Amino acid sequence: MTTTAPRLGTALARLLILAAALLGTLLAGAAPASAHAALTGSDPKDGAVVATAPKEVNLTFSEQVAMSADSIRVLDPAGRRADTGEIRDLCSGSIVRYGVELRAGLPDGTYTVAWQTVSADSHPIAGAFTFSIGAPSATSVALPDREPGGGLVGALYGIARYLSYAGFAVLVGGGAFVLICWPRGAGVRPVQRTVVRAWLTLTGATLVMLLLRNPYTGSGELSDAFDLAGLKSVLETKTGAALTSRLLLLGAAALFVAVLFGAYTRRTDPKEKKDLVFGLGIGGTVVATGIAGTWALAEHASTGIQPGIAMPVDILHLLAVAAWLGGLTVLLIALYRAPSVERTAVERFSKVAFTSVAVLAATGLYQSWRQVGSWSALTGTRYGQLLLVKIGLMGVLVGIAWISRRWTQRLADLPSGGLSSAEKETEDVEEGEASEPDEASEADEASAISEISEAEGASGASPDVDPERAAQLARQRAAVATARRKRERDADPERSGLRRSVLTEAAVAVVLLAVTTVLTTTEPGRTEEEAGRSTSASGPAAVPDRPVDVRLPFDTGGVDGKGVVRLSLDPGRTGANGLHIYVERPDGKPLDVPEVKVALTLEAKDVGPLPVAPDRIQAGHWSASGVQIPMPGEWRIQVTVRTSDIDQTTLDKNVKIG
Repeated sequence: MTTTAPRLGTALARLLILAAALLGTLLAGAAPASAHAALTGSDPKDGAVVATAPKEVNLTFSEQVAMSADSIRVLDPAGRRADTGEIRDLCSGSIVRYGVELRAGLPDGTYTVAWQTVSADSHPIAGAFTFSIGAPSATSVALPDREPGGGLVGALYGIARYLSYAGFAVLVGGGAFVLICWPRGAGVRPVQRTVVRAWLTLTGATLVMLLLRNPYTGSGELSDAFDLAGLKSVLETKTGAALTSRLLLLGAAALFVAVLFGAYTRRTDPKEKKDLVFGLGIGGTVVATGIAGTWALAEHASTGIQPGIAMPVDILHLLAVAAWLGGLTVLLIALYRAPSVERTAVERFSKVAFTSVAVLAATGLYQSWRQVGSWSALTGTRYGQLLLVKIGLMGVLVGIAWISRRWTQRLADLPSGGLSSAEKETEDVEEGEASEPDEASEADEASAISEISEAEGASGASPDVDPERAAQLARQRAAVATARRKRERDADPERSGLRRSVLTEAAVAVVLLAVTTVLTTTEPGRTEEEAGRSTSASGPAAVPDRPVDVRLPFDTGGVDGKGVVRLSLDPGRTGANGLHIYVERPDGKPLDVPEVKVALTLEAKDVGPLPVAPDRIQAGHWSASGVQIPMPGEWRIQVTVRTSDIDQTTLDKNVKIG
């Protein structure tokens, strides 16, 4: 009983279904693109209540960001712009801070700060927080619920990003496979089509990313993809320059592909062919390195710690991935669609793959340390968890590659006789006529053999043979030899086993590439932990070195029962604080009341109420010194105002104290 390999159509269908399902699962579970940079602080802080309007609002980020004129917006309670729109660069050393000036004469109430920018590794980030002047109030500000980089535009951009990685891998890996492992493959039409389609995929995906870049980092509306002003602004950014450079380098890659599958295949002189291989190798390496550099210069490697080391390492990592996975793809196509693949070619690729795995292990180890930094980040952040999945898939892929290597060794142990004249003719016809994938059935073969026999018998009786008929007979003879050769090849259990293991390896590689794509849009674990520590360290405090100011209207119901209590807690942080209370009539004049009491409660920690008995300083002014705030948190301040022997009311307000 012979062992046959699966048919190409069925195998590829299974591969595509598996890849689509797993890719869909990964992308469906992926959050919208979170980025390398994170907001680590602001002045005023989120939820702070200040006595007077600040002159500006400042934002501090963990990494460098690209600011536009509309990146920071401050909106008053009615939703109107309260800022001047002039972004100030306040960066100093390693501190990344930007601010926007506020208009003069802002009324009391709650203000909303909405910000959106692009991190240094090309991903959009956005957020919002509030602060209050005088006292909190209701606000009519409605912020969009769309996450930056999400929606339809985000999905299309993510697909284009994945296709660009896949196209790069097959383009570079396919060219390297032909030059290093299988020079005869340059004349095989299925191999040519695979590499050319990879070039088209990478070029098309790059163009799509360039057009979608403006809505991806801005409005999120697909129609803005054709906004010429937006496209011009994209071209002025680091990512726009990288995508444009990639398109220019793809023009050089097109020349490389044309020479490889054109002039190289027509060379017959060994010396000329060797010289051309050397030139193609040097030129192809330069172009491939340049294309890989467009990712390294614009994404995670270009920011964070040690960018001078990280970018060359990232380029090596991408080239190793391409040499392995791209070469694997072309080998798979060759095993199914090419007339034959020499055992030496498979052995050479096995060595290339082993070298690529070694480079991937070394560069991947460095990248993991750089992006994760700690065991807690490896297991406790999304980036670290995805990295563990990638490592697991790499282990599976290496295991399958080891099985493929065993099949290759078994192939190498088999005797390799020369090809018959019919088989050589078959190879020439298949390579020259695009190696059509349709296999001749046994019935077709029998019919062709019968027709050939009759025609040859007839030609033996007559010396005059029609040239068209002779050409037809030659094609039929080649088709018969092709069918016989394919059947014999498919019955080879070693070759069939190699094809199955390579197919499985390619399926896992597709999923691995998907995980890698999601990783490029995920905030690194090191940055996520650092941002968390910065937030924890700053706590929910009010503005540093500024008092907590609260304004509370009251009405006790009696004579002179209406007014306003203004409370100030200075400096508004843990430890000793000075307390001042001003009781005023509705017209702003001091109101002398018999008694004022204050109590502080931290409900989250079950602390309090801590009573405070302020002393009367003068009419409408009460004060207490040394008011102790034992710990930071959201404290509830209760103020009891008594305006007569029977009329009193208790007011309360929650404030964040550091």
